[in-house]
Amino acid sequence: MQTELDWSAYDSYGAGDAYAQLPAQGGGFGKAASVCIGNRQCQRDSNGVMCPSFRVTGDPVHSTFHRAQTLKAALNGELGTHPFVGAELAAAMDLCVGCKGCKRECPNGTDMALLRTEARARRWRAQGRVPLRERLFASLPRWLGLMRWLQRPWQFATAVPGLSALIERVSGIAHRRSLPRIAARPFLAPHTLTAYGAEGGREVALLVDTFSNRIDPAIAEAAVDVLVAAGCRVHVVRPAAGEAPLCCGRTWLSQGLVADARREASRLLDVLAPLVARDMPVIGLEPSCLLMLRDEYHALGLGERVAPVAKAALLFEEFIAREHDAKRLALDLQLPAGTRAAVHGHCHQKAFGAMKAMRKVLGLVRGLDSSVIESGCCGMAGSFGFEAEHHDMSMRMAELALLPAVRALDADTLLIANGSSCRHQMRDGAQREGEHIACVLQRALRAH
Repeated sequence: MQTELDWSAYDSYGAGDAYAQLPAQGGGFGKAASVCIGNRQCQRDSNGVMCPSFRVTGDPVHSTFHRAQTLKAALNGELGTHPFVGAELAAAMDLCVGCKGCKRECPNGTDMALLRTEARARRWRAQGRVPLRERLFASLPRWLGLMRWLQRPWQFATAVPGLSALIERVSGIAHRRSLPRIAARPFLAPHTLTAYGAEGGREVALLVDTFSNRIDPAIAEAAVDVLVAAGCRVHVVRPAAGEAPLCCGRTWLSQGLVADARREASRLLDVLAPLVARDMPVIGLEPSCLLMLRDEYHALGLGERVAPVAKAALLFEEFIAREHDAKRLALDLQLPAGTRAAVHGHCHQKAFGAMKAMRKVLGLVRGLDSSVIESGCCGMAGSFGFEAEHHDMSMRMAELALLPAVRALDADTLLIANGSSCRHQMRDGAQREGEHIACVLQRALRAH
């Protein structure tokens, strides 16, 4: 079910003119909130992802159902004339991590992540400003490269008790959280090739996201190696010369800056649409980035370009699985006999049913025995785990199942996690390094 939100007419604060007056009938926003009919599956302690905050607290206030009910009350005028800056709605939305679990596991497909974005956009509009921390998180793709120079000063400052507390109070960023490790050289350096593999191979477009470019360029390199070995001609998606790096817009959208997200999405579509018109699949590495093309882009009012790009968008493992099913895959994948791997699925992989592809592709590697860690959200959830007021909750989410399972693994068991945030959480919480499935397949190509 596609949530009925249309953000095609957003101003600089992200709040849509169509929803600015909070009409009693709610418009598209009201319809989207009303998708929740009170089944309360989100308040049951069962397998799956939904709802991480309820699983930790056991408090119905922190559930998809209560958030939807509070949004309905806000739209119906029950929370005063300015409900989106009020304490009641803020409290209801506070622990939503945008995991998308409700989109898949709620019987009616309530998409609280989208609703939270709209609620934030309205809050910023009512306030007339966006807080500095939220703007910094939103614009992370623009300044992430600079973080390499901040890592040592941050480590030093946060090791000094008084200074670390001051930094946390001023910045709003948890001093106990490590910063991302920025690579010395991004994958998309100026001299990086724009295409790899032999002419005449199956043409594919590789979308190297901000995180795979700046934090883990080895993932993009591994993906290229595997795709070329599979007989593909890999076109690396790049902006026009002199333009800012391309971005899906996820970080802006998560913070409620819808106009900025729409601008970034439009720039990316400008580049992807001609490639898709040449029958190229768009292959992505970071689940939350690639899957945005299949999901939220439909709500951004970006026109007819969205549908063909969304249809062509595939996670790396989905593409490999599809090629295998079509009997076009000729990869010789093997690891030493008895190699074990444990897989943690990103919430968005689970929400969009992509874990089946993970299992299928890992099953193609001879000598590898893999299993999926039964866990919900890792708790990092993009910026959520960095926020000072949410750090403890982030760790509690991880401790429900993920971190204990990771600590119980043998040292020689591979830990596979495609999400950048997930790998960060496991490093901070269990001192274990996770790796992307592309890196595992690259190793399996080279092992014999």
